[in-house]
Amino acid sequence: MSPEVLSTPAADLAVTGDRSPSRPRAARRRKAVVTTTRVLVLIAVLGLWEVLSRARIIDPFNFSMPSQIWDQIWTWVTHGTALGSLGEQIWYTLYEALLGWVCGVVAGVVLGIALGRVRFLADVLGPYIKVLNSIPRIVLAPIFVIWFGLGPASKVASAVVLVFFPVFFNAFQGAREVDRNLVANARILGASDRRVTLQVVIPSATSWIFTSLHVSFGFALIGAIVGEYIGATRGIGLLVAQSQGTFNAAGVYAAMVILAAVALIAEGLLTYAERRIFRWRPAGSGQ
Repeated sequence: MSPEVLSTPAADLAVTGDRSPSRPRAARRRKAVVTTTRVLVLIAVLGLWEVLSRARIIDPFNFSMPSQIWDQIWTWVTHGTALGSLGEQIWYTLYEALLGWVCGVVAGVVLGIALGRVRFLADVLGPYIKVLNSIPRIVLAPIFVIWFGLGPASKVASAVVLVFFPVFFNAFQGAREVDRNLVANARILGASDRRVTLQVVIPSATSWIFTSLHVSFGFALIGAIVGEYIGATRGIGLLVAQSQGTFNAAGVYAAMVILAAVALIAEGLLTYAERRIFRWRPAGSGQ
């Protein structure tokens, strides 16, 4: 009797039942291997950096070393900085970045959806937005300091202009990529333009918008840091400027490590929120 005859639905079900539990185990094993490899790579890079610095193969004055960077962070944590406590500096920068990020996201989403839905607005404002997008936005930070002073307003403005454009273009494209059949069906059912926008266009563009949020928060941090570096009274960017002014390479790297930690935490929170919002989506269909 051939193997095909011996193959029964019960046998196929048994084979499937044997294989399905192995997939989560394989996924967990792969995740553990990836995490372990990441940690080993980090340890190897930091260890090599430390060894080369202590052996004077690279100049520790210019490049510092991981142990000195850790000592600088620990000093800031336990004794504070010249500007006050480290937590205060982190919160000041985070406040500027968050406020700029929220303002930039709201402006980008509203204008992106509006131009994506109203072709006349896109035709009129499109060239101006392209011209503004072509300007290197970092160079606007000194202008904002002149306009708004050394307070948080100038840093928020720098963050807004960096956040706005990636969010705007994603929202605009998301509004343009909405399934026309969904829009037509909504109109057949008597939906007004407002209801079509709120109940069809915006939900369809949400995945596009969330994609830009991951990148845009990093831009908000950059805007706040650059503004503080140019002129501020508090913040991580001012710590970087002061460390540079005293040739304290460890201080510059320590500030970078702190900013990286803040950015990673924000990225984790955004990823968690995205998974909660899009939990209906198959695991392999999104980021």
